[in-house]
This record gives sequence, structure tokens and C-alpha cells, in this order.
Amino acid sequence: MSRIEVLKTYKIYIGGQFPRTESGRYYSLTNKKNEPIANVSLSSRKDFRNAVVAARSAFGGWSSRAAFNRGQILYRVAEMMEGRKDQFVKELILQGSTKKSAEAEVTMAIDRLVYYSGWCDKYMQVFGTVNPVASSHFNFSVPEPTGVVAIIAPEESSLLGLISVVAPCIAGGNTCVVLSSNSKPLCSVTFAEVLATSDVPGGVVNIITGISSELYTHFSNHMDVNAVIYCRENSEEKKIIAQNSSLNVKRTFFWTKDWLKSESENPYLMLDLQEIKTTWHPIENIGIAGAKY
Repeated sequence: MSRIEVLKTYKIYIGGQFPRTESGRYYSLTNKKNEPIANVSLSSRKDFRNAVVAARSAFGGWSSRAAFNRGQILYRVAEMMEGRKDQFVKELILQGSTKKSAEAEVTMAIDRLVYYSGWCDKYMQVFGTVNPVASSHFNFSVPEPTGVVAIIAPEESSLLGLISVVAPCIAGGNTCVVLSSNSKPLCSVTFAEVLATSDVPGGVVNIITGISSELYTHFSNHMDVNAVIYCRENSEEKKIIAQNSSLNVKRTFFWTKDWLKSESENPYLMLDLQEIKTTWHPIENIGIAGAKY
């Protein structure tokens, strides 16, 4: 008798847990031969709202961590991915990649995490300044994380594109809610499994699966989201996102890049998700015999 394969149901990742979608819906993912390869959750607005609550709860602890510690954690994620390379390659092949391109994408994704781990304790020195002022003050401008970032990840670059937008976000101290690729979602949930078994605190990265047309308005009009990154080509969705983001003056970015090129990794993506805080501090003049005046 032929055996019926038990297909994996890829659940969503919220607050460090893997709940089933609140909607109770899922879709059957198929390969090029139209054979089912997995069941994938169709997330709802409630799932997204739960993810935002988790991201906001995690923001204080994550943003206040020492920068070098965030770097250590991102490097640990890269280590964990290195140990599961074969699984990521297999999933990319199931979703239509050749073996050669799948291996190259997984390697670049791991290297990209290492790249941003190195920037965690350096970007503040690069983008911060000591400003010349006329009064008797020190004047410093330093970058601080924006907050909760809603990300609609690239559709075609399902692993490298996902990591290329998540890594600069969390390296800079932000937390995020990510909508993964609808046509190629497998690697995103496997990446969530890596996060869950690494040192990334629950809620820092939240990954949901589903259809952009059902969710993009919620990503852009939620009042507790501070920035939106949209990485797809739909001009109508871009227009609505820009309009909705004005409701609470969210930062809005449309990142459409060739994620395979080295130009798509740079610290300026981190800077997009930073606010610049300027601090004034009076200079105490020390006179003869140590008297202050």
C-alpha cells in the first residue's frame, strides 16, 4: 500500500510561541508539479494585533540591551542557521529553486546576519555626532531605535530577502512584525524555529504568514506601529500604505532591491529605522584651585 505523507503545518510565530492562526484558516502549498508540500496558516488581523502587542512588550528590554550583546545574539542566530543549512536548502528547492541557487542563498543569508551582528556596536559611533554650539554646553546627537516596525517582506526572495530586512531592524534595537512570502513561506517559519531556539527574546521578531492584500492595511494603520517597510511591487498597496501611515506619522519605507547584491546590505538600512536624539549638557568650568564657576 502507498503511504500518505504527513504534511507539516507551518504555524505562525508570535511572542516566542508557535500558535495556530486565530482565523483557523490555512492553505495548501504546492510545488511545480502541483503536489502538496505543506499546510500554511492564513493569518488574520487579530494575529497581527497580537504580534504588535508582543513586539511592544519586548521593545523596552531589547532596545536597552548593550549593543555588543545584540551583536552576540545575532551571531548566535547565524550559528544556529549554519547547523540547519540542509533544511533551508531543501525548503528552497521544494519552492522552486535550483540546488546551486538555494545553497548560495542560504550561505548569503547566514553571512548577512554576521554582517549586521558586527554593526550592532558600531553604528552609533558612525552616525552619532558631537555638535559645535555657541553656548557653554556639550551637544550630542545619537541614534535611538524607532520602536515597533511592521514589515511586509519580499515575495520572491523568501529567505535572503526576509533576513535582509529583519537583521538591520533588530540590530538597531527595534522589534518587528513580519509578513512572510505567501508563495514561498517555508523558510520564514523555519527561520522562526531558529529564533525560538537561539538567544533572541520572545517578541523581538514575530513572523506571520498569509496574503498581503488581506493584511497590508492593518500593517499601515495600526496606531502602535512606529514604522512600516514594504518590499513588494504592488503600486496600489504602496499608495494605501503611504496614506494610512500618515494617521500617526509612521516612518514609511519601500525597499525593493536585488537582495543577492552586496549593495543591499549596508548600515544605512539601520539608520532608516533610527530616531536622532540630541542632548545638551552644561560644561562646568574649573578655575584655579578647583573652584567651579
